[in-house]
Amino acid sequence: MSWYSLNADDLRRPRIQRTSRCSFSSQQSYQTPELGELQRMLWTPVPCRGNVNEVWPNLYIGDLYIARDIEQLRRLGITHIVNAAAGRFHIDTGAKFYRELAVDYYGIEADDDPKFDLSIYFYPTAKYIRAALNSPRGKVLVHCAMGISRSATLVLAFLMIYESKTLVEALKTVREHRGVCPNTGFLSQLRELDIRLMSEKGKATGIP
Repeated sequence: MSWYSLNADDLRRPRIQRTSRCSFSSQQSYQTPELGELQRMLWTPVPCRGNVNEVWPNLYIGDLYIARDIEQLRRLGITHIVNAAAGRFHIDTGAKFYRELAVDYYGIEADDDPKFDLSIYFYPTAKYIRAALNSPRGKVLVHCAMGISRSATLVLAFLMIYESKTLVEALKTVREHRGVCPNTGFLSQLRELDIRLMSEKGKATGIP
């Protein structure tokens, strides 16, 4: 993993509003769903809307096709790219591939395998996304091969860590714009993150 200075069928920006963060009081009754319940949430079909979708203001999830489409990335105004499937045996792009664009590149060599521990990248990637979105005109593309599992998991973790969303809220937010479906292992890792974050919120407010 390294840091480098930094074919959608519809490029129109969807109507996305940055919802206000829920107060902890509104989440007191929330309990992290069991894995089976989370999987059932993902059974609800979501229409395919192309190779890339804006799922949060200036934050996009996409597949390998948008990742390799320099002109489309330029039209979208992407300034930062997170490749969740980096490496020579996956989507081997890297900073040199984007030398024609003024983008910052962040690569993660992750396998779309339920046994792969993607959770070790949750906080570093979330921090990178937050910094990128806070930069002037920052627009972030997070992609993998299909844009439904690895990249989606990292975006969901970002929304949970920095936007104070529960896992259920994050899933609903993203799936309003793209049909994501993290594999079982990644969903379990997100569930563990959800439990930990809710516990930390409880301790911060003195609520057991």
